[in-house]
Amino acid sequence: MRNLPGRDQGAEGGEGGERAQRAAGPEGAAQRVLGEALLDACSDAGASIGMLYLPDPARRVLHLAMAAGVSREFALPWSRVGLDDPVPVADAVRDGRLVWLGGQEETARRYPRLGLVLPYDFALVAAPLPAQAADRGGPTGAGLVLLWPGSHGPRLTDAERRSVETSCHRLAHILGQAAEDGRPIRPPAQPVTLRPLPPPTPGPVEAAAALAFVRRLPGGNCALDLNGTITFITPEAAELLGAPVSQLRGALPWEALPWMDNPTIEDHYRATVISRMPRSFTAAPPIGRYLRFDLYPDDTGISVRIRQVADQPAPPPAPPTAASAEPSPSRATALYQLMHLAATLTEAAHAQDVVDQAADQLVPALGAQAMALLVAEEQRLRMVGHRGYPAELMARYDGMPLSLDTATTHGLRTGNPLFFGDESELLAAFPAIVVADGMAAWAFLPLIASKRPIGTLVLAYARPRTFAPGERAVLTSIAGLIAQALDRARLYDSTHQLAHSLQTGLLPHALPRIPHLEVTARYLPAAHGLDIGGDFYDLIRIDDTTVAAAIGDVQGHNVNAAALMGQVRAAVHATAGAPPAEVLARTNRLLTDLEPGLFTSCVYAHIDLAARTAHLATAGHPPPLLRHADGPTRMLHLPPGLLLGIDPDASYTAIEIPFTPGTLLTLYTDGLVEVPGEDLEEAISAVAARITATAVDAPLDDLADDLIDHARSGAPRTDDTALLLLRSRTRPPAQGNGT
Repeated sequence: MRNLPGRDQGAEGGEGGERAQRAAGPEGAAQRVLGEALLDACSDAGASIGMLYLPDPARRVLHLAMAAGVSREFALPWSRVGLDDPVPVADAVRDGRLVWLGGQEETARRYPRLGLVLPYDFALVAAPLPAQAADRGGPTGAGLVLLWPGSHGPRLTDAERRSVETSCHRLAHILGQAAEDGRPIRPPAQPVTLRPLPPPTPGPVEAAAALAFVRRLPGGNCALDLNGTITFITPEAAELLGAPVSQLRGALPWEALPWMDNPTIEDHYRATVISRMPRSFTAAPPIGRYLRFDLYPDDTGISVRIRQVADQPAPPPAPPTAASAEPSPSRATALYQLMHLAATLTEAAHAQDVVDQAADQLVPALGAQAMALLVAEEQRLRMVGHRGYPAELMARYDGMPLSLDTATTHGLRTGNPLFFGDESELLAAFPAIVVADGMAAWAFLPLIASKRPIGTLVLAYARPRTFAPGERAVLTSIAGLIAQALDRARLYDSTHQLAHSLQTGLLPHALPRIPHLEVTARYLPAAHGLDIGGDFYDLIRIDDTTVAAAIGDVQGHNVNAAALMGQVRAAVHATAGAPPAEVLARTNRLLTDLEPGLFTSCVYAHIDLAARTAHLATAGHPPPLLRHADGPTRMLHLPPGLLLGIDPDASYTAIEIPFTPGTLLTLYTDGLVEVPGEDLEEAISAVAARITATAVDAPLDDLADDLIDHARSGAPRTDDTALLLLRSRTRPPAQGNGT
């Protein structure tokens, strides 16, 4: 089955503990002692599950070395944890403190990712191992995780705390001793799963009596191990399930019985294993009757009682769903969609992306009919986005003062969620409210990021609804994930806007009018989701017949790149009029003195309209394109020059070209021609051919638009594009230069 308990394929006999016990040599003995210490840690503290994490010696990563009380399939998703991940053991090891989670709702609130993947009732402690192991050459930054059944109280008792501390010291001592002996224990390639001690084996008479007792019970009975494998089943149970005993014993139910290949059934099993609490559910095999399953877990497996539901008719064939029906998806199905949401939210670059992805996946997954996302700004609510609500209704909430006592502002003030199963519950809590959205049930979830409320997620349902504790925990986890994604996206949007404003302010607002020279320029930002870069262009009037043109690209896509672009433009302006090689050399020396840590490519052209010549030099920039009035467009292969900002002593060489009337010089940055997976020279040649296909006297604005449109219509560009076109004329243009 997918990501669910099954047989431990990599361990002998199906259990990693046996493998560890059979390991030969001193290293195997140390592993065995460490495994026994982990099992004792669980037993002494009364915990049902234990996990030991060891650090990666080369990276900020923790590896799960051993796990007790769960199958390897349960443990594998948590087998590698980054020290900066929002996971309890990472916080415990990184901060050197004990982390306690007293229940499902606290887990969902403080660790949304954990609460979403394991939306079950359990208590958890994560503790760092003391430094004595490191003092003796052992690993630094190891951690212990213990889980208690959902019946555990919300607080860690003093006795349990002392037991955890004692176990951490014992584990650290074993690790330190192994390192001192020259045989340090390293994280294995796969976590070792330890089998708990089995109960005493009964004698023949007692075993026969126990079997007779089980078979006298009404219905059917079977037993599962912690991997989900059927270890025992009565003929009565096999008959109810519709398969022979020989087919079921030793198999996973959802593999042996196709009708049990259902994520909901597996979710019940998973919840029982993690919470160690009894659980019941009803399912219908294809033989036309309902069966009730009662699951009773302990640390060695699960006892299952199966009974036919006598007072319930046989399930009829599922009728087509009416168009107006809005059935709620099962929780297992919803969790699958929500895990997908969690993955896609990590890629959301802008706040609107968060709204779109949450609405597209969240609303249908939860059976909700409407969603609104609001944030707090300057003591007022601001609407980020909504789905399923009319815009005019949402406009009423935009700008609402946070001081008002409403369900929407409650979470921002207190950090606590609110759930209302029907309109009467909402009016009882907020009598002054006017229900105008046409909905019948609501969840108001605070968006908490960096331990502070930043907004509110509102989910609305068309029919009254009972919010069970499990659903409340799932919704709280979802709100936490959205809050983290939204906080990142808003920071990105702010940085993006700052960079955009900075770059816009530094680029020329208008190009100077030069007699006998036609000029136009364009700037195209990179594809959606990328930062503003450092592309720039400039046209500098020297005198009535002399002009300097420059275009360049600062490495990077952030505020620093945009700021450095302004410094490069200033440096070029300060030396404009000097020979191109000298302009680039002086600018290069200035940039190396500034030590910005970023490099810049640039082409500088000095155009003498009276002499009808142009001198050009390059600092690692794509080649300009030149078209004379009587010929095709070709690349200008300038003498190569080093990027600006690398070597203060770098020198540059200029060439002279004729710049007669009708000559067109095209300067551009690599965003115009560079497409991932395509040959750069072929792409430049394609642009040259496009220019050649244009009439010699075509308006430059039309040509610039055509080139930019062509770049935009192709594959997504990963860089900004700057374009500067210059054409010599026999007389001044009839209209002003375009920008």
